Amino acid sequence: MNQLQLDGKHERTMGNIIRCQAEAIPDVIALVAGDAQYTYRELNDKANAYAAGFSALGIGRDDTVCILMDSCPEYVFVVYALSKLGAIWVPINATYRGDWLAMAFEDSLSKTLVIDSQYLQKVDELASVSFETIIVRGELDEAPPHGFRLNSFDILENNASAEHNNKQLHYGDTNAVTWTSGTTGRSKGVMLSHNNWIVSAEACCALSDYRAGDVLYNCLPLYNAAAWTINVFPAHYAGVTLAFDGHFSVSEFWQRVRFYSATHSMCVGSMGVFLWNQAKKDDDAENTMRSAIMVPMPEDLIEPFKERFGLEAIHTHSYGQSEAMVTLNPPRTGDLGRKANCLGVKVPTIEVALLDEDDLPVATGEVGEICVRPRQPFVIFNGYFNNPEATAESFRNLWYHTGDLARQDEDGDYFFADRKADYIRYKGRNVSSVQLEGLIRKHPAVADVAVFGIPCEDVVSEAEIMAAVKLVEGQQVTEDEIARFVNNNAPYYFVPRYLEFVQDYPTTPNGKVQKYKLRDRGTSDQTWDRNAEGFTVTR
Repeated sequence: MNQLQLDGKHERTMGNIIRCQAEAIPDVIALVAGDAQYTYRELNDKANAYAAGFSALGIGRDDTVCILMDSCPEYVFVVYALSKLGAIWVPINATYRGDWLAMAFEDSLSKTLVIDSQYLQKVDELASVSFETIIVRGELDEAPPHGFRLNSFDILENNASAEHNNKQLHYGDTNAVTWTSGTTGRSKGVMLSHNNWIVSAEACCALSDYRAGDVLYNCLPLYNAAAWTINVFPAHYAGVTLAFDGHFSVSEFWQRVRFYSATHSMCVGSMGVFLWNQAKKDDDAENTMRSAIMVPMPEDLIEPFKERFGLEAIHTHSYGQSEAMVTLNPPRTGDLGRKANCLGVKVPTIEVALLDEDDLPVATGEVGEICVRPRQPFVIFNGYFNNPEATAESFRNLWYHTGDLARQDEDGDYFFADRKADYIRYKGRNVSSVQLEGLIRKHPAVADVAVFGIPCEDVVSEAEIMAAVKLVEGQQVTEDEIARFVNNNAPYYFVPRYLEFVQDYPTTPNGKVQKYKLRDRGTSDQTWDRNAEGFTVTR
């Protein structure tokens, strides 16, 4: 282990991280994927060889390079190689296809694509795509897309590993462009500097108490920014081992933890709940895991989960976005004094305020939009790539507006309320879609639910509440019963005006519900209307 302290601006670049570790701890294992493993010296040598290959192709500072690959060691080599050159790596979701894939390629403005051979057919289906250079990992049996010339990975592998001179790079240079989820419209490319990643890695190291011999297990796909934010870069900044698989498997997770002797991991979304719902085994606690980041984890599962699987700590509450990675973090005291559902406290590098529609601070206990601005250079994003209009719209009165809502208590702790676009103003009251969805999901017949606002005919500034409900297979329940369940367990004004049973939702390729499409669609002939049905709300 060799936790870095990169104080000088010229030191705070991503390629410099592995160069420093290769010099300090050359024989420590940096990367493990299945049976393949690489020391820090070997990782740095690979990155230098790949950098030479990219450079020979004319790729240099500020050039964008798309990556459409499954998680593999070569993915990591490519990222560090491009970082050494000052080029900009653009990870593309491997599940994208059709219009989603075409938009990602077009918006990246990239002339170069690094791709796994099994995804060439996807590219061939896109008539609008144009790349000058395609580098392929795997067999080159398939016909080149649109007649493009294909290069094998040998063009990157077969180069000298001399250290690349990157002293001209600046820590505020854009290092990567990652894509927003697209839940509110077309995805935007978030420009992340070298320093963005390093600030995030430093915060993870401060929170997680890494020790010599630690192994961070990553089972998030490497096209996901969270994999790099929480696992890859913190592991290499701390000088410990990163182990990774290409995907999350609920049935094999603990087996893989034992295989790698992993001490830390990160789970997002429902992954932690899926692990909890697996049948209990006598050896559940017989694993090497010491702590985990699980965002979010239901509050009532934290302690039982720790006890069942033998964990010392679960870090579940913090707040950040791709645009502002480290905004709120729990104190290092861990569980000591932790409040239920608390997002944490402000970090030193970012100023945080909860503001109203006029950008004035809200009172303690009231809900406001989370707005941030940096206290130091290059600790939030550099803007949206090739989209100055979206960048300008996201900033107002010197604040970046996150679009998320929260409240703050008298101790200065923050608590999430909702996405601003999903917060529903109903009869003078603010209804959190997150809270209402959480309640409806507790009904035994409900598999999932999406709550959103339908424009009110009588009051333009307000909305009626609608819930699109997916039922558990084989379960039967009426809309009236769902409404009564809400009425019995929440304030009366939470009872939806409209309910509709649905088979599925419009989603992004990442599986996130696109509520704006549900709002645009509105009601249908299948929609239950509380008023039309004569449902009486009990106050």
